[in-house]
This record gives sequence, C-alpha cells and structure tokens, in this order.
Amino acid sequence: MTQNEDRKMVAALLREREGYVRRGQDDRVRQVDEQLAYYGYEPEQADETGPEGRATAPMETADGDGAAEERRGRGRPRKPRDAEGNIVRE
Repeated sequence: MTQNEDRKMVAALLREREGYVRRGQDDRVRQVDEQLAYYGYEPEQADETGPEGRATAPMETADGDGAAEERRGRGRPRKPRDAEGNIVRE
C-alpha cells in the first residue's frame, strides 16, 4: 500500500474504533487497535472522561417521548388512534 492508502485506512479504522468505544465493545476496540498498530499508528492515551460540558446523560422529559416528538414537528402528523392502537378513520 502507498502512504496515502495507509492514511485512509488509519482514518477509517479510527472512525470504526470510535463507534465501538461509544457502544462499549471493548473486544472490538482491541481488534481495531491491533490493525492500527499494523499500519504504524499508536493511539494517544486520551482522558476517558467523555465530552466536555456534559457530566451526566440527558434526562427524560416529564411528559414522555410522545410530547417531545410533537414538539420537534418532523414528518407527517400522527393519525388519531383508539385505545387498542388502531387508526381511527373519520
């Protein structure tokens, strides 16, 4: 491989590694680290405290997910449903 192809591979492996770190798949992270070492890349020992500015996970809203979806206003409006969840036709 050329040096340019190696850089592209390292960049792709770093993106892959980031996804595994977020999902907590430590075994996959180790496998990607082995591939990174093969290409001559050594990951920096970063502080694993998480993103700056967020100390805890976001809290759920008091009115539930349905209200949050309504506030976003994305997509088509929800159709009216009965107690069993069937769409009500008028």
